[in-house]
Amino acid sequence: MYSMQGADLVIRLLERQGIDVVCGIPGGAVLPLYDALLRHGGIRHVLARHEQGAGFMAQGMARATGKTAVFFATSGPGATNTLTALADARADSVPVVCITGQVASPLLGTDAFQEVDTYGMSLPVVKHNFLVRSAQELLKVIPEAFRIAASGRPGPVLVDIPRNIQLAPVEFAAWPEPGTATPHPQAQEATLQQALALLLSAKRPVIMAGGGVMGAGAVDEVRALAKAMGAPVAMSLLGLGTMPEENPLSLGLIGMHAARYTNMVIDVCDLLLVVGARLDDRATGLVQGFCPEAKIVHIDIDPSELGKIRQAHIDIVADAGACLRWFLEHMPADAAKARAPWLAQVAALKLAHPLHTPGADKPTTPYGMVRAVAQRVPEDTIVVTDVGQHQMRTAQFYPIRHPRKWLTSGGQGTMGFGLPAAIGAALAFPQRTVVCFSGDGSLLMNLQEMATAADQDVNVKVILADNGGLGLIQQMQNLLFEGRTGVWRYERPVDYVKVAEGFGWYAVDLGASQNPAKALQEALERPGPALVRVPVAAEENVYPQVLPGAANTQMIGN
Repeated sequence: MYSMQGADLVIRLLERQGIDVVCGIPGGAVLPLYDALLRHGGIRHVLARHEQGAGFMAQGMARATGKTAVFFATSGPGATNTLTALADARADSVPVVCITGQVASPLLGTDAFQEVDTYGMSLPVVKHNFLVRSAQELLKVIPEAFRIAASGRPGPVLVDIPRNIQLAPVEFAAWPEPGTATPHPQAQEATLQQALALLLSAKRPVIMAGGGVMGAGAVDEVRALAKAMGAPVAMSLLGLGTMPEENPLSLGLIGMHAARYTNMVIDVCDLLLVVGARLDDRATGLVQGFCPEAKIVHIDIDPSELGKIRQAHIDIVADAGACLRWFLEHMPADAAKARAPWLAQVAALKLAHPLHTPGADKPTTPYGMVRAVAQRVPEDTIVVTDVGQHQMRTAQFYPIRHPRKWLTSGGQGTMGFGLPAAIGAALAFPQRTVVCFSGDGSLLMNLQEMATAADQDVNVKVILADNGGLGLIQQMQNLLFEGRTGVWRYERPVDYVKVAEGFGWYAVDLGASQNPAKALQEALERPGPALVRVPVAAEENVYPQVLPGAANTQMIGN
């Protein structure tokens, strides 16, 4: 018979789940859990400076490894501060478990100090949540939280534990099994046969790869099927890395800021095989104008995504890897030969409508800094972005060649994601370089986590595109609101080099350097955190662009 307090039970159960790092911030309602953490000593705690930062650090670990990560927060404002990170994880299918402290059970509903309805408040932004009512429940709730987070379409789970339950004694005869993902549903062979018939009859097929390809570990299957079919591959923002850019079958990013040729190829395809993508508005543009001549086969693990945006001809609820392997096993050896004219047409569109990257040979330009970094870091570097113009340029131009080396906020587009997510990735892979492309607007959202990075001495390099404000906002105001741009620029410039140095970082300003390439190289090669500032002019917009409400073929700019 085992006997311990609820807090000790939680820590032991986390250890049994394989958790060795937890990010968080302590507070009164969660201190018993922290005390157990310190007494057991088997889990390393990383003290974040904000609960949102802790949540994004957990996301960084989960996105980079594919495994469920954990973060802690206290009740009241601690719990409310987690919501943005949880909503972001929900939108991008990231498995995290957030454990929050809560006021003692007898005080629930009394407006006690630092009490909020964490359960009710978090319900819309998590995959599932629990309010624990007894210490005995923890034996079921903690493994179940991990099972839910990892099963089907992954996502965040919140466990709210009142303080008295953390301190309550619990006895049990045997340890529960760790929570693991439930088996994926299997596609009906008749449905697969129907889909295969469409794949084989198509003259102009395209594969669209989304973030679900990463979640399913199906990158190799997509690449093999693309080659076997003679089908080019376009990628959603979260699907980047499925097909390396140098592969002739790669179409790169699809949608709002894609290369013009990508959207043109999609427009004339006669079959679109969608694998693990939500077909959201940033990818499709005006839905009625999205691949109008194509039949659609949509594979997704989440049935709620099928038919939500665009009705497919064949829907398949199943593991993407298993479906693609079935197609490969049944694909005729000569299937790609018939697509030679199509691939020639794709190549011609690429030549006629390339992506323009002005200044790409200069490390002090928006595109040049992306290329210069890519040329100077190892191929296994993990690339993280914040949200804004820099994010789109990096998505367009950085050569992402491998899965789980590209971490960005897709569904929510959360400014402030980059720095803490990069810290999390570096905690998961301390021997790798982690590069975070950010803008000054995004960096300011979670600037305090520079202190965490310095504490942990993580190998994070922030490449800061500094235009003195919210660049994508001014771009949209210029394009859609007759140039009224009075609210995007910061009135007082910030010296980010001094700020970074104040946090204990190495920092350099390429705009003030006599040899920017050498300065960049030195910053990237130094161990530990470093910031590289690149001044960017306000008029440096990111193109091409599909305006809201327009079809993907109605792109403006280059």
